[in-house]
Amino acid sequence: MTEQEKGYIHVYTGDGKGKTTAAFGLALRAAGAGKKVFIGQFVKGMHYSELDILPKIPNITLKQYGRGCFIYKDPSQEDIDAAQAGLFEMKNILRSGDYDLVIMDEANIALYYELFRFEELKQALKERAEHVEVVITGRKAPQELIEIADLVTEMKEIKHYFTKGVQARTGIEK
Repeated sequence: MTEQEKGYIHVYTGDGKGKTTAAFGLALRAAGAGKKVFIGQFVKGMHYSELDILPKIPNITLKQYGRGCFIYKDPSQEDIDAAQAGLFEMKNILRSGDYDLVIMDEANIALYYELFRFEELKQALKERAEHVEVVITGRKAPQELIEIADLVTEMKEIKHYFTKGVQARTGIEK
C-alpha cells in the first residue's frame, strides 16, 4: 500500500471551538469524493442540527453512543455502558474496512472521563484496516494518543462569546 492509499490517524483537540466542525468538514469532503464515512459520537446523545441533514448525504452514517452531555458532571454507569458499547461497535467498523473515514467524535472526552481505557482505543486503531483514515476529536487528548497520531491539531480559544453569556445556538454550536 502506498503512502497515498494508507489511512492516517488525526487528532483534533484543545479548548477552542471547531473540533467537531473540522471533522464534519472532512466527512463532507470525503463523501463528495465518493468515500464512505462513519461518524460515532461518544458522550453525545442530545439533538444536534447535523442529525437532521446527515441522513440526506450519501455515504455518511452517524450514530451516537451517549445518553446526553455530562461534560460538567460525573458519568453514570449508563454513560459508561453506552461508551463501551460504542467502542466495541467502532472496533468492528475499523477492522472491517467498510468505511474509508471513521470519526470518533468526543472520544478524547470519553477517555478523560474513563468511559473506556486508552489501551482499548489503541488496540482498535492498531487493528483497523490499513486504508481507514481515523479522526478522533475532543478536549483533553491524552499524550499517549498524541504520540501515536499522524496529525494533531490543537484548537486554541482566543476569544469566545460564550464568556459574555451567549448560549449554544442552533446551526452554529448545536
